Amino acid sequence: MGRRVLARVPASSANLGPGFDAFAAALGIHMELEVEETPGVFAVETDLPISRDRRNLVVRGFERLLDAEGFTFRIRSEIPLCGGLGTSAAAYVAGLLAADHLSGGDGDLLGAATELEGHPDNVAAALFGGIVICIDGATVALAPPAGLELILIAPDEPVRTRLARDALPAEVPLADAVFNVAHGAVLTLGLATGDLELVARGLADRIHQDRRAHLYPNSIELVRRAGELGALGATISGAGPAVLVWAREADTQRVIAELEPLVSGWAQLQRVAVEAEGAQVSEL
Repeated sequence: MGRRVLARVPASSANLGPGFDAFAAALGIHMELEVEETPGVFAVETDLPISRDRRNLVVRGFERLLDAEGFTFRIRSEIPLCGGLGTSAAAYVAGLLAADHLSGGDGDLLGAATELEGHPDNVAAALFGGIVICIDGATVALAPPAGLELILIAPDEPVRTRLARDALPAEVPLADAVFNVAHGAVLTLGLATGDLELVARGLADRIHQDRRAHLYPNSIELVRRAGELGALGATISGAGPAVLVWAREADTQRVIAELEPLVSGWAQLQRVAVEAEGAQVSEL
């Protein structure tokens, strides 16, 4: 047997309310990919319900830089597969990162991952960690403000990303676009300065969440009720149906207690952190 590398990549939550296809946060739950040189053998080993051939997203990411023949891929993940948590982005990034390391480490990983994923937000958060804003092929990163806590609601039933994309119009009313620009600016200011009141005001959206509400009625109800439950607010995570509930650290336990009976029977609840570290790779 030959070289072995381990890539560890965080989940991500995109959009963060008003920042459609531009804002995202890395989350402290991870996918791990072990790649081992096995001359003459190609294999994908995993307990996950995913492809075990070259259609596998990890393998597709890897093959942007190296032929997968002669490698064994072992995939483990704690990222819920419900949808909206950047699983495809994490898979592409893990494959790319492992191949880049094995081939010398000078590839344009953000560019390649964006081409594979189709948009930069999730892959940028997975690669760089923290809270990211994607603009013109580049990324601006923000550290999470002190005192901010996140609660993840992961529904048991997934929503296909294609259906979520199809639910959006090619154009949106000018008033909705202006609303999102203003709220995205306020959210960014709140995150950058640590003003959680501004964060709470900035989480609203008029472009994607309501237009997809029919795909995840339980999730959108939580978003709409988050304030009355004691949270700063809530956002549909990516294309959904996962929900990210934003709370002050002092209020988190109370918010969780309010949420638990509301999600019982249809979703899993867990406390998560913004992952400050992006994707990592090491030799084994």
